[in-house]
Amino acid sequence: MTDIHLKVFRYNPEQDEKPYMQAFAVPQEAGTMLLDILNHVKWQIDGSLTYRRSCGEGVCGSDGMNINGVNGLACITPVAGLKQPIHIRPLPMMSVIRDLVVDMKHFFEQYRSIKPWMQHQKAVPERETPQTPQQREQLNGLYECILCACCSTSCPSYWWNGDRFLGPATLLQAQRWISDSRDEAQDERLDQLEDSFKLYRCHQIMNCMEACPKKLNPAEAVGQLKTKLFKRQS
Repeated sequence: MTDIHLKVFRYNPEQDEKPYMQAFAVPQEAGTMLLDILNHVKWQIDGSLTYRRSCGEGVCGSDGMNINGVNGLACITPVAGLKQPIHIRPLPMMSVIRDLVVDMKHFFEQYRSIKPWMQHQKAVPERETPQTPQQREQLNGLYECILCACCSTSCPSYWWNGDRFLGPATLLQAQRWISDSRDEAQDERLDQLEDSFKLYRCHQIMNCMEACPKKLNPAEAVGQLKTKLFKRQS
């Protein structure tokens, strides 16, 4: 039985002058998903290899990385079908902390900036606020986002303007709250997005849709936000 061959991005700023790619050979029986293979490397070959992981089921979003040039989650990426050697790198255009671990601080600061929680202009209701089935359907394709950053880090506009452009993941979440019939801060949320950089740096390149491991469409959500702002102005 042949081995699975990898080339993995390595960089430890405490000891390495610059990043490099390290080759590994892993037996086929190590597992079927890429995360299984990385786990084998760490547990059996080189314990210094550093990456994030948690649930292993494509829910937590912690193991986002660039796999053969495409962003994805290692835990739900089958090894079968991947061209070998499998090139594994950190998410693009993010500061590398070590090996495959990137600094997510700015990404989550942008997420927090849209106030991703229910807002009430009046007193908070004592009981839950009901929704019709039709109102609930408006959240489909939005709430499922796991904030893995695969979409944002595949977006050229985010690479060039990530300091001010919110990026597809955060804008998808903005649309999720603006679309929620229970939220009472729609106008304030739209006011915050009406900015030449925060929203309008999206040029519908569609890389975000291709990279999303949950098969969501952030570009469509951004288009809906632009439409809502246009209708409000007309």
